[in-house]
Amino acid sequence: MKLITENITDVRYLVEEDKKTGKKEHFIHGIFMQAETKNKNGRLYPLNILSRETNRYNNDYVKKNRAFGELGHPDSPSINLDRVSHMITSLHQEGNNFVGKAKVLDTPNGKIVKSLLEGGACLGVSTRGVGSLKPHQGFQLVQDDYHLATAADIVSDPSGPGCFIQGIMESADWLLEGGEWKQRYAEKARKLIEATNRQNIEDLSLRIFENFIKRL
Repeated sequence: MKLITENITDVRYLVEEDKKTGKKEHFIHGIFMQAETKNKNGRLYPLNILSRETNRYNNDYVKKNRAFGELGHPDSPSINLDRVSHMITSLHQEGNNFVGKAKVLDTPNGKIVKSLLEGGACLGVSTRGVGSLKPHQGFQLVQDDYHLATAADIVSDPSGPGCFIQGIMESADWLLEGGEWKQRYAEKARKLIEATNRQNIEDLSLRIFENFIKRL
């Protein structure tokens, strides 16, 4: 399965005051995901898949206060706690749209987000999930194995070319093993070796081993 990200720019930033403490809290709010429409990355998410994943995500993460998001574009489906900037507090369906709200936390990255917002920075959100894509009538149809990793990461102005994100974020296969996402390099390595003649197989095996060591 491939790591799939989608950028959304139509979100609002809210500042709410805690009635008990008087402390100001920063939130992001808006449409986090959309179904049954071809997006700018040329993908379409079936409504039943996003509905299913939203229900699972709410039950497993939002309701348990563990629905975290990160600052920037992570290169894996796993949540890195040292990069967390916010916590998603609600996610619900409105027709084909899935509207979310997230609280910006007082983590190091959360403080960066608050500073950027207070300085007038233009930011966006990016969903992160893992799944398969299938060509269908001029677009890529997201398949039933789609697994939502986080409903929103906070990213810099996502109006830039989507191909940059696709090229970086979808460069590896991912497999869920024991509750952790792991990159699948072994299968690619096996196919490369099978397609190589005996004369070059030693050099190829050495390169594969070196690449594996670099990723540890």
